[in-house]
Amino acid sequence: MNIAGKVFVVTGAGNGIGREVTLQLLRSGASVAGVDLNADGLAETVALAAAGNSLSTHTVNITDREAVEALPAAVADIHGAVDGIVNVAGVIQKFVKIIDLPYEEIEKVMTVNFWGTLHMVKAFLPVLVERPDAAIVNVASMGAYAAVPGQAVYGASKAAVGLLTEALYAELQGTSVAVTAIYPGAIGTNIAANSGVVMDMPDGDAAASARKTTTPAEAGRVIVEAIAKGRFRATIGKDAATMDKLSRLNPKYATELIAKQMGDLLG
Repeated sequence: MNIAGKVFVVTGAGNGIGREVTLQLLRSGASVAGVDLNADGLAETVALAAAGNSLSTHTVNITDREAVEALPAAVADIHGAVDGIVNVAGVIQKFVKIIDLPYEEIEKVMTVNFWGTLHMVKAFLPVLVERPDAAIVNVASMGAYAAVPGQAVYGASKAAVGLLTEALYAELQGTSVAVTAIYPGAIGTNIAANSGVVMDMPDGDAAASARKTTTPAEAGRVIVEAIAKGRFRATIGKDAATMDKLSRLNPKYATELIAKQMGDLLG
């Protein structure tokens, strides 16, 4: 896809990966409708972009189906027809085992990560299939194929996003809509704080630095490149690429390896 001149809707545009995708799409000549629950975060993105009329902001909770269903018309009023959606918004769960995870936490994670993505797809798909060149990009996670202890429901929600995306790819063969699944590894964002999760790192900064992260800027670059090249899937970070291969070759070993590395988060 030639990004210049296209209109994209990006969820999670108020921070982290979503903000970087927004900024990089704008720099590539696109117009963007930034969607986020946090109006202050969206305002910061606007200040960083200095993009004038090329960027609009929409304070919307993607778990609210009616609010999402109103987005295509709202965006069209500002930018014209939408050419692509990039579903980045998501939350993680508390770092606890399933036995200790409250149902309300489970429902929150599934509602934001899976249903929020599905709401966006259902709302915009009728518009996208009418465009001469369109894109759907859904951000899953390395946790979708590499089980992380204490993040079982998060991983399950992202596995659902991944399978949904691949099924959409199959269903949309022969149409103008390219579909891409993105699998980030550890990214240096505020997703824990934004999810209301307190990270208990037993060794403080030493433990945090041991888990190398990819920058949001690099994540944004990979996603925008995937849009431009119409990729079926892309991983972000060496950790995601390595575990993608390992989980296919030896899933039991991959699961045990991550459990050993991440077990300290569970105390």
